[in-house]
Amino acid sequence: MFARWLLPLVCALTAEADFFHLDSISNVSTYYFNYFYCNIWEGECQPHQDDATQQVPAGDLWPGFPEDYTSLLHQWYCSLGQCCESGDCRITNNITGLAKDLQTKLHGQHLAQSVVLKAIQGFINNPESNKPLTLSFHGWTGTGKNFVARLIADNLYRDGVKSECVRLFIAPFHFPHARLLDTYKGQLREAIRDLVLRCPETLFIFDEAEKLHPGLIDAIKPYMDHYDNVDGVSYRRAIFIFLSNIGGATINDVALDFWHSGQNREDIGMEDLEHRLRAETLETQGGFAQSELMSDHLIDFFVPFLPLEYRHVKLCARDAYAARGLEADEATLDEVAKAMLYVPKEERLFSAQGCKSIPQRINFFLP
Repeated sequence: MFARWLLPLVCALTAEADFFHLDSISNVSTYYFNYFYCNIWEGECQPHQDDATQQVPAGDLWPGFPEDYTSLLHQWYCSLGQCCESGDCRITNNITGLAKDLQTKLHGQHLAQSVVLKAIQGFINNPESNKPLTLSFHGWTGTGKNFVARLIADNLYRDGVKSECVRLFIAPFHFPHARLLDTYKGQLREAIRDLVLRCPETLFIFDEAEKLHPGLIDAIKPYMDHYDNVDGVSYRRAIFIFLSNIGGATINDVALDFWHSGQNREDIGMEDLEHRLRAETLETQGGFAQSELMSDHLIDFFVPFLPLEYRHVKLCARDAYAARGLEADEATLDEVAKAMLYVPKEERLFSAQGCKSIPQRINFFLP
């Protein structure tokens, strides 16, 4: 396939060589040779030679080339998936898709749906933002924090969480030993800087963020601050998301109070929770409370994830069956939901595990 395209083109270019300017030949041939050498012949590439941010040369860079030949080469190159209208094929910024996914796939989280969408959309649509976007997700396990982080990645990047523009850090896994703090600081700084240099828009996710050492958070605090650049690198097009169980009990208490007073959970507003989350985060033992990230007010939004009720668990079960290409009736969905543990003991209102174990639990109800 490659030879069939390339050899006629080379012959044609040779035949027409006397019409070309040597500088045009140099500009174009160097670019494409680098691509062929790195990706087709698997040669030893120079740094960033195979970086997808390198753009296919535009028409005005090769005025001496016959249009038919340049069009042929451009079409072949793009057929490999290496160029697109957005300029960087790795980045999709599908806000419409994010809005739809939050609305249809995330259950019982009206606050997260609204805040996350507005925060991401506002940041993407404002290329002159004066700082990176920093979000902090709070709530019980299984309420959707990781799920929403994944939805964001899936809609902002072609390859989702597997994109080379996305990095996930799990505090106890990547930074388990306090005695290696200085080593972790250097590694984390280097990882963030390298990704920002390689991608014009990046996403960093920190899971179990409450277990991060405060010194580790402070080490990357400058990257989330209002600086034009840090050591010559701008981090203003980066998104930082911290996932934490801090504040879960406070969020549940507010939801329970609304239920006792006969109010709908959908009436819970950010004004009922965000200031409480900020206060509890400051008072909790762990990296957040002692870090300059909190004292300097660099977190843009504290996003609460509410505890999930029986009806939400049924929706999660429906989605789990659908993901396997199956359709479950109401009786089966009820059986799955009833198998979950609900708290508090008296009200039995909230799923103790949220929807976290639903994909595994439906195995017991398959024929």
